[in-house]
Amino acid sequence: MLVAAEDCPTGQYTANKECCKACGVGEGVVQECGVNQTVCEPCLDSVTYSDTTSHTEACKPCTECHGNKRMIAPCVETDDALCACAYGFFREETGDCEPCRTCPIGYGMILSCSMNQDTVCEKCPEWTFSNVDNNMDPCLPCTICEDEEITIQECTPISDTECFDPNPRVASVTPFFNTTYQDTTMTDPEIMATTPGGSQPIPPSGAAENLIPVYCSILAAVIAGLVAFIVFKRWNSCKKNKQGGNSHTVNQTPSPEGEKLHSDSGISVNSDSTAEQPAGHMQGKNDLHLYNSLPPHKQEEVEKLLTSSLEQTWKNLAGELGYQDELIDTFTREEFPVRALLSDWSNKDSATTDALYTALRKIQREDIAQSLYSDSTATSPV
Repeated sequence: MLVAAEDCPTGQYTANKECCKACGVGEGVVQECGVNQTVCEPCLDSVTYSDTTSHTEACKPCTECHGNKRMIAPCVETDDALCACAYGFFREETGDCEPCRTCPIGYGMILSCSMNQDTVCEKCPEWTFSNVDNNMDPCLPCTICEDEEITIQECTPISDTECFDPNPRVASVTPFFNTTYQDTTMTDPEIMATTPGGSQPIPPSGAAENLIPVYCSILAAVIAGLVAFIVFKRWNSCKKNKQGGNSHTVNQTPSPEGEKLHSDSGISVNSDSTAEQPAGHMQGKNDLHLYNSLPPHKQEEVEKLLTSSLEQTWKNLAGELGYQDELIDTFTREEFPVRALLSDWSNKDSATTDALYTALRKIQREDIAQSLYSDSTATSPV
């Protein structure tokens, strides 16, 4: 009997004394062994699974992630699905997913909400404040008024310092006024009329009339400069046409570059003089802070730091960058998930180093955030 048991792992036999076979991992029993041999069938991907070898168990139904839970590993024939709390929720000791705590006004975040931990808040210490309800931002440092400014309201845990500049830096027409007007402004109570929104003196009508010739002179200078510019452009255009006449016949139909833009004053300006470089200048300015503008070695450094961290780190980063759970799961199945994430994100118009810096700070990875603007190569502590 002992030898027979070793020859038959299941320990059961059919009516014909044949050892009952067991269904392997990924298979379930359709018909148990008895008169006939065991009948197995494969489990259905994403529907049923079997993670054991058995001659009696059928395929088990896959777990579904409902409500405040999200799937972090799909159900396959050999393994059940794995669920975790959705973003903005954390897992309590009971196993339920509860919303992350929001730090009220006057409190700042010191530990962000994670998969198994709620948000940890602290009351804003002295010289810091928080005037919004959130679970992302810490207490902010209070504003310090400049030497020439007056402090209207001191900083409190729920509001920032309020400063007032009694002498705002604005353009002044005082140099055009004579000494007599300045003295009158300070002494004559009739001239010290004020506007409804402030206490600045209103210049008398006589002084304003004295400025009219100045304005006319400035306008005449602008018009003269514009006319000179137009004459130069026309002369330059004619010069080019004469040079080109030696090699080909001049086209009598004006080209798009030769079209003119007419202003309300009747002055015509070549369109090529109005659209030469601003577009390229703006394009270069907008590209300064794009993630793709980072040197290749800096992008590789960020990828290495994220890859060497816990898997949840780059997934949290993906969530902060606006990716949904389904798309994050597709990155997980890539050979290099972090590289796939950064490559996909860098093609977006919003893919700037500032956006990546903010997202890294929100997931408490200040070390990686700082590496974006540093020259040294850092390693992740996690």
